This record gives sequence, structure tokens and C-alpha cells, in this order.
Amino acid sequence: MASKDEWDYFQNGPSTWVTKFPMAAGSRQSPVNIETKRAESDHEALSSKPLRWKYPSTASRKLVNPGYCWRVDTDGEDTFLSGGPLMDDVYKLEQYHCHWGCSDSRGSEHTVDGQAFAGELHLVHWNTSKYKTFAEAAKASDGLAVLGVFLKVGKTHEEMDKIARLLPYVSHKDEVVEITEPIDPGKLLPDDNGYWTYLGSLTTPPCNESVTWILFKKYIEVSHHQLNIFRNLRKFPRGEECPCHENHGAVINNFRPPMPLGNRVLRECGSF
Repeated sequence: MASKDEWDYFQNGPSTWVTKFPMAAGSRQSPVNIETKRAESDHEALSSKPLRWKYPSTASRKLVNPGYCWRVDTDGEDTFLSGGPLMDDVYKLEQYHCHWGCSDSRGSEHTVDGQAFAGELHLVHWNTSKYKTFAEAAKASDGLAVLGVFLKVGKTHEEMDKIARLLPYVSHKDEVVEITEPIDPGKLLPDDNGYWTYLGSLTTPPCNESVTWILFKKYIEVSHHQLNIFRNLRKFPRGEECPCHENHGAVINNFRPPMPLGNRVLRECGSF
């Protein structure tokens, strides 16, 4: 029997989330379509405290298949994100995960002037300056910060390949593998620090409106082969029968469609 808080991107997809998670109907929901002409240039204010981060490669501890994406759980103790819209508050990295589509032409959650990318990487941080735990921070309006990185099909990404090589070991839901080869989250970020920022929410239930979004303007390249490895993940546990619907239970199209930006301010900093 399905639990009351069960959700997915398929039978219990994004259009149904609001019935179980009322916050999904809020006015500060994510993702959104980034209308570049609407972005307010705020170079002086945002550049006065440049965005800064530190990610030891030893922070990446476990690779997990929760049934709707791949996720790397981290030991955030020596990680650090601050500056920009976060000002002087210090955020630690909790985990990072990815969204992708069934083809290379879509898969990102945010879009830019209506254009989707092949995927989107999210590095999820929590505010350690004001809150004691991730759970506490996730309920606060300034509790979380997510760095978003667009993925575009191109050459093989070396750091992403370390994750791709481990994915066969977590091919089914609830499987976990320890990370032994260091993976540096900083190497998953683009080489240009220009970004858009706005106040939004988690893009998965319960859709808490607790996220300061920082979306890099420049994408990173990953190969078609790497994306296909992502698409080989399964959303059901090993040993269970494949759910009776399309794509043989593959984890694909695991993205929420853009939500209205409404009267929220979209700011930009740096080059495009």
C-alpha cells in the first residue's frame, strides 16, 4: 500500500504533489524559467562579497539510489559556501544529486529563456550560522542554498565519470556504495562564476520554500554515454518485479516543470 507521502515523477508526478504536500502550491516554488531580460544586474551588491566555496574531495562519502535520481551524501564538516546572496552566513554541503531526461534535449529543471538543458546538477547546502541541523534549516526561509549547474551534451566529464563508473553498483532503489576514489564537487562546477539568484524552494516534496538558488550561467559538458548510464538507474528495489509501466522502471525525466516566478526578484552577477 502506498504511503500518504509517496511521490515520484510518474504515477504520482509533479501535478499531483500539491494534494499531499500543500507547500507545493506556494508562491516561492522552484524551478523557474530564467528570463534573462528580466534579471536585475546586481554586480556591485553581489560582488562586494564574492561567492566562495571549499569542497575537500574526501567529503564525498556515499553514492545512493533513492529511486528518483543518483545522490552523493557528504561529510560536510570541512565544506564551505558563503558570499554573494548568502552574505556572511556559512553553509555546509549536505549532498549533491542530478536530474536528467529521456533524451539529450531536455532534463534540466530550470530553463533559460525557455530553453532546457540535458540535465541539472544540484549541490545542496544548509545554513550552519543560524541552524543546528539540516532538518531545522530546511524549514527556514534562509535555511538552504543550492548551487545549480546545467549539463550539456559534449565531451566526457572526468570528475563526473567517477560517479558514472559507480552507478552500476546502485542500479536499483535503496542501493548504496561507499566512495573510495575521491570525488571533488568543486570540479563539477563551471570555470566561470557568473550566476543568477532568486529565492525559491526544494524541487522535490515536501517542496519547502527554504532555498536561496544560485544558478551558474555557464554549463558543464557531459557525454551522451554518461547520461545513458544515468538513465540505466531503476526506480524499484532489486528483487522486486519491474513496475508495469513504460521504460522498464528507468529513472528518467526526473525533473519538475518550471513554476511561475511571480513577483520574485531575479538577480544576476557576473558574465554570461
